[in-house]
Amino acid sequence: MTHFWASSGHLLLDREPGGGLVVTDDFLKAYLARPEVLPPEEACDAERMLHARLMASPQADVGEREIAALADADARENWRFLLGWRDRLLAAPTLEAAYAGIVRKGVSGVPPLFLDQLVHVILRAALDEEDDPFVVRAAECLFRPQRVTFHENTILLADAEMIEGHEADRHASPLLAMLGGPAATALDLLKSANSAQYWQRSDAFDMVLDLGGKPSGRAALGQALRHWIRQIHGFDVAIEAVESVKDADWRWFVGLDAQATAVGNALWRGESLEPESASRLIALYRLDLPAEIPVVPAAKGRPVYLLAAMGQDKVLRLKPQNLVVGLPLAEHEMAN
Repeated sequence: MTHFWASSGHLLLDREPGGGLVVTDDFLKAYLARPEVLPPEEACDAERMLHARLMASPQADVGEREIAALADADARENWRFLLGWRDRLLAAPTLEAAYAGIVRKGVSGVPPLFLDQLVHVILRAALDEEDDPFVVRAAECLFRPQRVTFHENTILLADAEMIEGHEADRHASPLLAMLGGPAATALDLLKSANSAQYWQRSDAFDMVLDLGGKPSGRAALGQALRHWIRQIHGFDVAIEAVESVKDADWRWFVGLDAQATAVGNALWRGESLEPESASRLIALYRLDLPAEIPVVPAAKGRPVYLLAAMGQDKVLRLKPQNLVVGLPLAEHEMAN
């Protein structure tokens, strides 16, 4: 097994016999150790005592009276959310089931950071046996926004946070000048010649993915989506990159982000895409579900199309939760 993404926290979790992730005290302590959760210097004694008690026993019961005793109103709100989040994770048999339950009930009010962290660690488990660095790099797109750059008939994806955090020294490299980012020693295009370096650099998120290069970054992203679906739903699917939307049989689609959903809705209605909207679409896939998986009548025997598109700011923000609720599974229809 190749080691990567230590920052996901996967080593803090246990595994059930089926391979699902099980929440542990150590995993919960990682939340308690986050800078935004640690009591600040001005915190009251009650908050310090609460934090210390939970660090000693992360699953301890906390009553409303204990929260109400905190002097700061923002601290009370933060602790209510954090304890509610903890209880949602503990109520499910696995972290995958907890994530799916959270998504199905609606993610309004949940900070994206918390959802991304769950996607990060669940994907890490899904990729346990994956030895292709292109697939693992592509999987970063599911929990980290990507800056999109068009260059010489291809599409480059660079970690948006990495780019924004290092605006100096762009002149050091034509690639960096084009992307707008860190020093040349900190950002490289992932290619066959340097792909072995990815494993040591995986937690830096500092390698650029070429969606149109060889090996195909677009195919690698399709495989990352396949791993995600298998880890969440428990079955395998076939995913193939498609070059054009013109020949697609639009019985069912899943937009992998808000922009792609808008594009898919327009195509579903039979509308012609405006050039500006069409230019935002950067990846299209055909997904075929296993024959034995029950689906809704409208999708029976038909492929599902997956779309990914960038925003007006040229940032790709994938929403893997759309693959939790968006596939045409009969169980979803029964649940509704």
